[in-house]
Amino acid sequence: MTTTATENPKVVSRAEWLAARKELLAEEKALTRSRDALAGKRRELPWVKVDKNYVFETPEGKKTLADLFDGRSQLIVYHFMFGPGWNEGCVGCSFYSDHVDSALQHLLQHDVSYVAVSRAPLSEIEPFKKRMGWKFNWVSSFGSDFNYDYHVSFSKEDMAKGKVYYNFGMQEVLSEEIAGTSVFYKDENGDIFHTYSHYARGGEGAIGTYQFLDITPKGRNETGRGNLGDWVRHHDRYGAGGFVQASGRYQAESNVEVKPEEKSEPCCKH
Repeated sequence: MTTTATENPKVVSRAEWLAARKELLAEEKALTRSRDALAGKRRELPWVKVDKNYVFETPEGKKTLADLFDGRSQLIVYHFMFGPGWNEGCVGCSFYSDHVDSALQHLLQHDVSYVAVSRAPLSEIEPFKKRMGWKFNWVSSFGSDFNYDYHVSFSKEDMAKGKVYYNFGMQEVLSEEIAGTSVFYKDENGDIFHTYSHYARGGEGAIGTYQFLDITPKGRNETGRGNLGDWVRHHDRYGAGGFVQASGRYQAESNVEVKPEEKSEPCCKH
């Protein structure tokens, strides 16, 4: 495990602690200002018009990308790792999604709709969504180019090449499905524009659990950067054993020998 302050804490007087805390506060304030400036640059990114007519399978029937805005001008799409035949979603994506419903009520009042999209058919998504107790909209892009066009799903042919285009560059991936977030805007004429996407650890800020852990002495207490597979599980599986595969999928304990690298650094890490 990574070293934490609890292993060899430096104990000082209250005055010394206060001086050190004020020094850190200056850095925290600088980071806050830097983050605000970065958010401004993010909003200034140019847009790309979406010309393809994507259609999704939803509990209410077929819907287009325009329909998913649900009367609002902004749409956040979470690319949830859940491929056909998986039976359940990626552990990291599930961890992320545990934080969505509480924010949703506020997003909807701020002209923002939210939807999760996976390639698994709706018949596989719905039972898992019910099991997790989630309320946010979740639709299937099965049979659509949507996941491929936004570089979160890869064909067997692409995977066989060793590297695929992900997170704005060519890199190795360990699963045919990867996580990410894309944002869209719909104007008064009904035209849709792709305004932003992030992948890998780009969505980490939306995970409230991390924000709590980051102010504790032990922090995230993970073996590697963003290695949530050390401890995160589907919220109904804590204490059930097993581990998270490098592909992001949960593996129950078994007698099958698993290589150490197959247990570490999940590809869905945030």
